[in-house]
Amino acid sequence: MKQEMFLPQDYQPAEDEPFMNDRQVEYFRRKLLNWKTELQAGSRDTIEGLQDGTRNIPDVADRASEETDRALELRTRDRQRKLVSKIDAALRRIDEGEYGYCSVTGEPISLKRLDARPIATMSLEAQERHERREKVHRDD
Repeated sequence: MKQEMFLPQDYQPAEDEPFMNDRQVEYFRRKLLNWKTELQAGSRDTIEGLQDGTRNIPDVADRASEETDRALELRTRDRQRKLVSKIDAALRRIDEGEYGYCSVTGEPISLKRLDARPIATMSLEAQERHERREKVHRDD
């Protein structure tokens, strides 16, 4: 197992340092792990809330409102579950040394994009091309 690297608390990846050096990799690893921890904690809270929230509400409108809230919460948690799997995939790419590089072009993904969306697998240009093609080929 790798020894933990010291990373200053205020560290921000910079364009003037070598791309995906040890400090940048550790920065993104920690960012992804923290995000995953937050999502999992939210999931546990939701599960506990759903278990505690099971009650018999006599008023039909109140019951319908609560069911709608639950359905929305479950959809949100499902999206977050999918997000956790994307975070896990990003962590695997870090371990394999592929993190930060576009899966289409092989070019580095900008640090700004990775900081905003650490699970990104494509550069901004490749993502835009992908979305344009998807829009053209979509069946409406």
